[in-house]
Amino acid sequence: MRKHVVGVMGGSEATEEDKKMAEELGARIAKRGWVLLTGGRPMGIMQAASKGASEAGGLVVGVLYGAEPNEANAYVDIAIATDMADARNLINVLSSDVVVACPGSTGTLCEVALAAKRSKPLVLLGFDAGPKVPTGPRVAKVQSAAEAEVQIASFLNS
Repeated sequence: MRKHVVGVMGGSEATEEDKKMAEELGARIAKRGWVLLTGGRPMGIMQAASKGASEAGGLVVGVLYGAEPNEANAYVDIAIATDMADARNLINVLSSDVVVACPGSTGTLCEVALAAKRSKPLVLLGFDAGPKVPTGPRVAKVQSAAEAEVQIASFLNS
């Protein structure tokens, strides 16, 4: 049976609090046996979530901005070099069974918009995507990694 893939998106620049939340979420994803997918870069939310998942024994996939697999952070098990810059955002979204948006900037907002457009289950973890993001049964707003885990499980089991 195919493993569930949870995409965790977020800023390359992040506060210590947001990185701690992402690291906890990565660990929770790994402990559930889900695969973590991030942008794979060695910074911000991507590295923090990857660290949490890796240290909890999980599988971490990084879909990279550039052409070199060695650009991935140290916690990535499978580095997918795309040389597609921001166009990789669509790969991130389409490859994820659930998309989690942590605090970020325009790249994260792009991934939120793509997830909404593709009707992917979307968890907004401390991320305000603005009034244009659809609400409804496939979008959840949460404030903690524990709440995000519950919502991810609910989406995956529905």
